Amino acid sequence: MEKRLQYLWQHRLWESSSMTTTGGTPIEILDPGVPNRDAGPDFFNGKVRARGRTWAGNIEIHVRSSDWYRHGHQHDSSYDSVILHVVGEADCDVRRSDGSRIPQVVLRAAPGLSERYSELTMSGALPACTATLARVSPMHLSDWLNRLLFERLQNKARRIAAVADSSGGDWGAAVYATLARALGFSTNAEPFERLAASVPLRCLRKHADSPEAVEGLLFGMAGFLDDEELAASDAYVGRLREEYLFLSRKFGLRRAGNLGWKMARMRPANFPQHRLAALAAFVRGGFRIGSALPAVRDLEEARNLFDITLEGYWARHYRPGGASTASPRAFSARSLDTLVINVAVPVLYAYGSTYGDEDIVERAFELLRSLPAEDNRPVRTFTACGVACRDAFESQALIELHNNYCSLHHCTRCRIGFRHIALGVS
Repeated sequence: MEKRLQYLWQHRLWESSSMTTTGGTPIEILDPGVPNRDAGPDFFNGKVRARGRTWAGNIEIHVRSSDWYRHGHQHDSSYDSVILHVVGEADCDVRRSDGSRIPQVVLRAAPGLSERYSELTMSGALPACTATLARVSPMHLSDWLNRLLFERLQNKARRIAAVADSSGGDWGAAVYATLARALGFSTNAEPFERLAASVPLRCLRKHADSPEAVEGLLFGMAGFLDDEELAASDAYVGRLREEYLFLSRKFGLRRAGNLGWKMARMRPANFPQHRLAALAAFVRGGFRIGSALPAVRDLEEARNLFDITLEGYWARHYRPGGASTASPRAFSARSLDTLVINVAVPVLYAYGSTYGDEDIVERAFELLRSLPAEDNRPVRTFTACGVACRDAFESQALIELHNNYCSLHHCTRCRIGFRHIALGVS
């Protein structure tokens, strides 16, 4: 209830006739203030006009006036700056710590607004606006998707730039961490990210001319070389284990505990061991993709950077052990596009944003516009509601909407949700 009142107040969704104090004084709201997410009054720096005078200060919101006393605000001097108490029900007067009375208004929502608010926030559907989503104005939807795409890339760019900064400006290390996470795809992204953090690229670069050293260190730190019997029966696995034991001691590396690898109901080509062999192949020779990626100019170049061929043992094995029908090609065409979306695009955006190069930033957007829309659960959820998804630019925006708004039931933070609540349309 209080969250609903805060939402109504923040967005001015009240009946004009409600702006009269409980004492009968007409009051004009010049500025509802800025929402406060920390301790203290709910809104800072609000402005109101009453009896020809303008008052500036903080606003507090409660379901009932008596909540002021229930929360102990009458003893808290940080609430002495409150110039207006906004409530759903006025059941008493309220006073500051010095005894002075605070004006109050009872906030009444515009007709139908409370029902529409409850309709979204209490809905069990995903998205909550499923029934009306197809009627969203194309202009408003396009504007919101553009904003969502920026949010998604900005969040990824901050993480990438932070890795580069913590590595002394080494963008290769940032690409390595981003690539490792992406190779886990959705299922093993976290284990891959933790593995990359435990095996710094600087260590791998020192032995980049030795495939067995790179593979041994990565597979051993991942926990895939613990089977001593397999190491004894498979000569190549045995050599990798020896490399791991030697290099982990040399660099003083410690395993990151149980990484929680998942392989159930997974195609062999998606096994984490197969993806790890690909990561080792990227590192082999000095991790050249780290310096090449920021220079990518189009989709063909981006795809070619990720289109690698596994050699030797990994051209015949999906994981350590018996031979299989593994393909030397590391990734399918669909997987290549996924890597472009999750590695090339955010790295270009992060690099261009960090150095103020708009051309590089625009290349990130052009890659997304050049790629087909992704086919995954979040995207299918929206297309089933009648939302068109024409390219990866739009599918990435819809994934952001699904993951950080719809799934978290943050309808009141969503522009579509706001239009539904405030205007009665989606």
